[in-house]
Amino acid sequence: MTTEQILIVFGVLFVLLNIAAGLIWVERRMLALWQDRLGPNRAGPLGVLIVLADTLKLFFKEDWIPPFADKWVFILAPAIVVASVLMSFVIIPFAPGIVVADLNIGVIFFLAMSSIAVYSIVLGGWASNNKYALLGALRGASQMIAYEVFMGLSLMGVVMLSGSFNLGDIVAAQKNLWFVVTQPVGFVIFLIAGIAETHRLPFDIPEAESELIAGYHAEYSGMKFGMFFIGEYLGVTLISAMIVTLFFGGWLGPAFLPPLAWFAIKLFFFIGLFILLRASLPRPRYDQLIGYGWKIILPVVLANLLITGAVALWLRG
Repeated sequence: MTTEQILIVFGVLFVLLNIAAGLIWVERRMLALWQDRLGPNRAGPLGVLIVLADTLKLFFKEDWIPPFADKWVFILAPAIVVASVLMSFVIIPFAPGIVVADLNIGVIFFLAMSSIAVYSIVLGGWASNNKYALLGALRGASQMIAYEVFMGLSLMGVVMLSGSFNLGDIVAAQKNLWFVVTQPVGFVIFLIAGIAETHRLPFDIPEAESELIAGYHAEYSGMKFGMFFIGEYLGVTLISAMIVTLFFGGWLGPAFLPPLAWFAIKLFFFIGLFILLRASLPRPRYDQLIGYGWKIILPVVLANLLITGAVALWLRG
C-alpha cells in the first residue's frame, strides 16, 4: 500500500466513526425540532457534549455477560455488525481518487457485506439464551433476508443503464442525468429496503420495545451494546451514501463546490430523511411488513427490471 492509500483508509475510518458518534446528537436535536420540544440542551453548547456523556456512560457501565449465555458467540456478535458495515464502505467513491478499493464488482460486494450483518442479529439473539432476544433475532433475520432480495433487484436497473458493477463507473454514467430520473421505482424500493435493512423506524420490528423489551440486544450492556448502536448509525450512513452514489450522481455537481462537498451535502440530506422518518411514521405489524415485501414490492421491482431491460435494449438497438 502507498502512503496515499493508507491516508485514505484512516481518513475514511476517522470520518465515519465521528459521523456515527455525531449522529447521536443530530438525531436527538432533529427529533426534538420535529416534535416541538427542546432535546439535549444542557451538556455544552446546544447539548453537543451529550455525545461525550453517552460514550463515557457506555465505557463505564458494567460489561456484564449473562451466566446462561454462550459466551464467545455473545462477544462476537456486536463486532460482526460494525466490521461488516465498515467493510461495505471500502467500495464507495467519495470523490475522484478518494475510494479505498475501486472494485469492478462494487455493487455485489456491497450486497455481500450487508448480508453478513444478518449474522450479528441472529448470533446475538441466539447466544443471549433469552426468549425475547431470540424472537427479535428471528424477526430481524427474516426481515433482512427478505428486503435484501428487493434491495439487490432494485439496483439491477442502475447496473443495466450504466453497464457496470463498479460504483465509480455508475457515478460517471450520471454525468448528464441522475439515475433517480430514469429509475424512480428502483430508488423508492432501494430506500424502503435500506430502512428495513438498518431496522430503523418504522421497520424497527426486531427491537420493538413494547413487544420485545429491546429485542435481539436485550441482554447486552456497556460497549457491546454501544457497538450495536454504532453499527446502526453506520448502517444509516452507508445506505445514505449508496443512495447518493447510485441514484443522485455521487460527487457530481456544479463546479463552485469541490466534489467531496457535493457528496457530503447529499449524504447528510438523506441521513436527515432517515431521522425524520423515525419521528413521523408508525410501526407496522410484523406480518404486514413481510406481506408488503413479498406481495407488493417483489412484483413491482420485477416489473421495473423487465421494463428497464426492454427500454435499454430498444435504445441500444
